[in-house]
Amino acid sequence: MADFTLTKDADGVGIITWDVPGKTMNVMSFDGLSELNDCIDQALADDEIKGIVITSGKEGSFAGGMDLNLLAVMKEQAGDDPAKGLFEGTMKMHALLRKIELAGMDPKTKKGGKPIAAALPGTAAGIGMELPLATHRIFAAENPKAKYGLPEIMVGIFPGAGGTTRMVRKVGAIAAAPLLLEGKMLDVKKAKGAGYIDEIAADPLAAAKEWVLNAKDADLVKPWDAKGYKMPGGAPYHPAGFMNFVGASAMVNGKTQGAFPAAKALLSAVYEGALVDFDTALKIEARWFTSVLMNPSSGAMIRSLFLNKEALEKGAVRPQGIPDQSVKKIGVLGAGMMGAGIALVSAQAGMEVVLIDRDQAAADKGKAYTEAYLDKGMKRGKVTAEKKEAMLARITATPDLEKLAGCDLIIEAVFEDPKVKAEMTQKVEAIIPEDCIFASNTSTLPITELAKASKRPDQFIGIHFFSPVEKMFLVEIIKGKETGDRAVAKALDYVRQIRKTPIVVNDARFFYCNRCIIPYINEGARMITEGVSPVLVDNAARQLGFPVGPVQLTDETSIDLGAKIARATKAAMGDAYPESPADDLIFWMEEQGRLGRKSKAGFFDYDENGKRIGYWKGLQDKYPLAEQQPDLIEVQERLMFAQVLEAVRALEEGVLEDIREGDVGAILAWGFAPWSGGPFSWLDIIGAPYAAERCDQLSEKYGDRFACPPLLREMAEKGQTFYGRFDPEAKAA
Repeated sequence: MADFTLTKDADGVGIITWDVPGKTMNVMSFDGLSELNDCIDQALADDEIKGIVITSGKEGSFAGGMDLNLLAVMKEQAGDDPAKGLFEGTMKMHALLRKIELAGMDPKTKKGGKPIAAALPGTAAGIGMELPLATHRIFAAENPKAKYGLPEIMVGIFPGAGGTTRMVRKVGAIAAAPLLLEGKMLDVKKAKGAGYIDEIAADPLAAAKEWVLNAKDADLVKPWDAKGYKMPGGAPYHPAGFMNFVGASAMVNGKTQGAFPAAKALLSAVYEGALVDFDTALKIEARWFTSVLMNPSSGAMIRSLFLNKEALEKGAVRPQGIPDQSVKKIGVLGAGMMGAGIALVSAQAGMEVVLIDRDQAAADKGKAYTEAYLDKGMKRGKVTAEKKEAMLARITATPDLEKLAGCDLIIEAVFEDPKVKAEMTQKVEAIIPEDCIFASNTSTLPITELAKASKRPDQFIGIHFFSPVEKMFLVEIIKGKETGDRAVAKALDYVRQIRKTPIVVNDARFFYCNRCIIPYINEGARMITEGVSPVLVDNAARQLGFPVGPVQLTDETSIDLGAKIARATKAAMGDAYPESPADDLIFWMEEQGRLGRKSKAGFFDYDENGKRIGYWKGLQDKYPLAEQQPDLIEVQERLMFAQVLEAVRALEEGVLEDIREGDVGAILAWGFAPWSGGPFSWLDIIGAPYAAERCDQLSEKYGDRFACPPLLREMAEKGQTFYGRFDPEAKAA
């Protein structure tokens, strides 16, 4: 079956229907583009066809964009000269959409063309939006669930099938910015109000048919093809337009710190394209799009943020042969910030929730967190009073452990003390069903040790959330030595229910995510003790694409927490614990009472409202600034290698079983340089030989923490890459 089919109705309207077999939503493929081209040629050549409507055979949606599986391999399939192959392939897409736009009209008079409209039953994203933009009028259904936009920037590319050029010329650079630079998806009313679509109709197909049958020659000419066209908001050479583009450049660089290639390329394509005629602008867009596809960042981002992420969410690492383990009733032990957040997302997913704390007041406070969250949603018009009432009704806040009877999953989020956790485990196991899975939300305590308090260690597992639970996308699932497959399946099915992305790791101190985050924080602290400016440290990280630098991150997570983790780790490791100047700094800050944002005093000074007002200058009294500050690249490589080497060691030791989880987890948990695709993708970009050589240089200068792991050394000698050696389906190093 074909993706695109052409039919002709009794009124002489050619209907081109996009309906990809076996898919719930249409995605564009190379074959699909060829079929669409053939349908357009047939319709334009058929004298009986008066006009054309392009629509979807999928209920409630038009298209979800290009098949990113194809984008991920386009460079490899582009031939011996990949840049040329990619450019020519992109220009073929432009030629097809330009054919739709000009619709057979006379090049000079712009007359004699056939009207072509788009009838969208619902969501249109990526090329699913770029195709309608090339038609003469866009009709969208009254579908409140539908979203419209160009989200390509979110996976490291930008709209390269004419969407960038057309959107800017349609509404102006400033109005197009939210779609192009932020990847925002809008509902139908907002999309209409912003000028992205033309009409909302109860029956978009019928409305589109009526329009094409009555359209005149002038209705077919796009503004940018008409004489005297002026870009909305002004072109770069216009005084108003000039200021817009200066502002846009500042905004993009302010938000991305220059770390994301696609954003810079997009802005260049828009600016340069706005200086020339439309067809030349399309060539400019194609050149910049090719540049982005040639950059290894785009392939890495597509692989990690779309392909790998989607695979993990669909159960790529779920144990086989285990029946569905969807959660119906969940018990949450501890109604503090983490427990309250877990209760919220569980109730949001439709589960019955029992929220436990030491007394009724504490339990009620935890439930109030959900109520406050829903109240904010009501103010924004996203939550109805009925939805709020239903969600709150699903949460039972109580100190009574007996209410846990009938739960099929327990998540413990009590105080980080092994004795407290052990006592709670034993009390709860006496009440819950024998087949109930028991999970701990601990962020640092080994699951295998915590499981010793359980009568059923095969049903004991770690489910580690990140704070705030409702906002963070990742959940880290930790298998203890005796954790069974059903417990893993239960945890994965639960994470699927709450619509988050899971990674599964084996038990070890700090698991995977914290194992990598802590060295990042510690390296920043070490540099401060060496006299490196904290401003340089944080800005170096932000220019790598990290959302916050290690110094700011320490303030956000609290300094006394860092001190507590350091003491607990030292007590557990004894003489094996590596002494660190970073600990000395953290302990000193703790003594000063500067505990971070929560105390309104840390590495930063804060105003009365808790807003940062600058780095604390008193830090230099203890650790004076060095007269000669290090090179930016040196600081950045120390921060990067501190993390990626721990990721390699985690893979080497079997803590990580799948490099996809290492990359996806790093980006979603702590914002590891998203442009890189994650630690293993970054190492593949820079190459194992260079990485090993740099390890030797850094370890000689700064210490054994930068020593090259044997696995990386071996790969450097063999010229291997992580994604070349470790197939995505591999289960161990």
